[in-house]
Amino acid sequence: MIASGIRVERGDIVDESGGSGQPRSGTDEADEHPTDQPRPGDPATTTARPPSPQEPHDTDTPADGQDQEDPTPAPTPQPDGGRGKSAKGKSAKGKKGPAPRRAKEPGGGLLMGRPFGVPVYVAPSWFLVAALITWVFGGQLDRVLPELGMARYLVSLFFAVAFYASVLVHELAHTVAALRFKLPVRRIQLQFFGGVSEIEKESETPGREFVLAFVGPLLSLILGGLFYLPLQAVEPDTVPGVLLGGLMISNLIVAAFNLLPGLPLDGGRMLRAVVWKITGKPMSGTVAAAWVGRVLAISVLIGLPLLTHSGALGADAEDISGMDTVMDALLAAILAAIIWTGAGNSLRMARLREHLPDLRARALTRRAVPVETATPLSEALRRANEAGARALVVVDADGEPLSLVRETAIVGVPEHRRPWVAVSGLAQDLTDGMRVSAELAGEELLEVLRATPATEYLVVEDSGEIYGVLSAADVEKAFVKAMARPN
Repeated sequence: MIASGIRVERGDIVDESGGSGQPRSGTDEADEHPTDQPRPGDPATTTARPPSPQEPHDTDTPADGQDQEDPTPAPTPQPDGGRGKSAKGKSAKGKKGPAPRRAKEPGGGLLMGRPFGVPVYVAPSWFLVAALITWVFGGQLDRVLPELGMARYLVSLFFAVAFYASVLVHELAHTVAALRFKLPVRRIQLQFFGGVSEIEKESETPGREFVLAFVGPLLSLILGGLFYLPLQAVEPDTVPGVLLGGLMISNLIVAAFNLLPGLPLDGGRMLRAVVWKITGKPMSGTVAAAWVGRVLAISVLIGLPLLTHSGALGADAEDISGMDTVMDALLAAILAAIIWTGAGNSLRMARLREHLPDLRARALTRRAVPVETATPLSEALRRANEAGARALVVVDADGEPLSLVRETAIVGVPEHRRPWVAVSGLAQDLTDGMRVSAELAGEELLEVLRATPATEYLVVEDSGEIYGVLSAADVEKAFVKAMARPN
C-alpha cells in the first residue's frame, strides 16, 4: 500500500489505466447522406462526445447510419475535399475558438473535501486496505504491546488513517506544484495501493516535469523526519512510540518506492524529464522511463518475495509461514502488475500525444450549404448534392448562421414527406460552444469539442465566413486512424 503518484489526464483516461472496447465510427452509409452518421432519434440521446486524448478505445459516439436507407444520391467529390466557404457569418470566433468549459466533475468514491479547490475522493477499495492494515498492524502490536488486548485494533485503525493522511499530503504536494504551473488538477483519489493526483495536462518543460514529480517523494521524506523528531522524546514500547515509528518508516518507504526510476512512479517521471532534457524529445524520455518501469516490475515480482523470505527486510526467516509466503507473492504480483500496466499505458499515451496534431478542424470539416429557415428538406438536399456538400446550415436573410440541421433527424423523415418538412424543424440551435475556429488542431480542438458535446459543430474562419460543419464522428474516426498508425 505504498504506491503514490501522478496521472496525466485529459477527459476520462489516465496514464496508468486504459479504456476498453472499440469505438464505433458509424459511417457505413456515409456516402448516401449529406452527413455521415444519420440515425433516427432525439438529439438528446444521440449526442456524440469527441474522443479524449486519454480515451482512444472508449468513446460514446453512437453507431449511426445503419437503421434506414436514404435514396438521396451521393454527392460528387470536390477537389477541396468536400469543404468550402459557402456563406458569411457575423459571430465568428477567433483563432483560439471559444473558451472550453470544464466538464462535469467526475466521481471516484467518497468525497472528503476540496483542498485548493481540488476534490479529494476515497475509493471504495481504500476501506478494504484500511481493514487489511488494521489486521496486520494489530498482529504486530500484539507482539510489542500484548497488554492492549483488543484495543490494539483501534490503535491499528488510527495508524491506517494517519498513514493515508500522509499519502494525501504527498498527493497535495503534486497538486500544489501543478496549480503553480497552471496545470488543472481534476481530482485526488486515495485508493487500494496509495493515492494518485489526476492532472489534465502535460508539463510544458522537462524542468517542470521533474519538479512536479519530485515534490511528492520530497514531502514524504519530510514527513518521515517530522515523525522522527517526536519519536526521540517517547519510549519505543508505548502506543505513541509504535505509532510514530510506524508512520516514520511507512513514509520513508513511500518516498523510496516512488523514487524508483520507472514509470508510472514519480521516479520514472523524473527519469523521463532528464532524458527529455538531454534529447529534447519527450517521447524519448517516455520510452526510456517506461522500459525501466517494465524491468522494475519484473524485479518486484521476483525480488520482493525473495527479500522477505531471506529476512533482508527485517523479518525472521524462521518465523515466516506458508501463508506469509503466499501473501508476499500476491503483494509482489499486484505491485508488479500495477507498474507494468502503468509503464505500458505511458507508452500508449505518449504515442497518442505525438499523433494529436494530425487532428485538424480544417482537414476534417465537411462542406456546408446555407439554407433559409423555411426551405423544404427536399430542396435543401438537392442543393447539397448539386454543390457536393455534406452538411446543411440554417441561416437568416442576412446569411447569419442560426442552427445546424441534425443528421439524425434527416433520416427520420421519409422521402415522400421531405417536400413538406422545413429544415428549421430538423435543426439544432447554435450555441457559442458549437462554433469552432477552422485553425484549431490537436488537443486544443478536442478540448473545445469536449467542453460542448454535440454531433455537429459550425466551423468558421477568423474573418467570420462559414467554412463548413465538423462532425464529432469524423473527429473520432480520424482519432482512431491516427492511433492505429505506427510511430
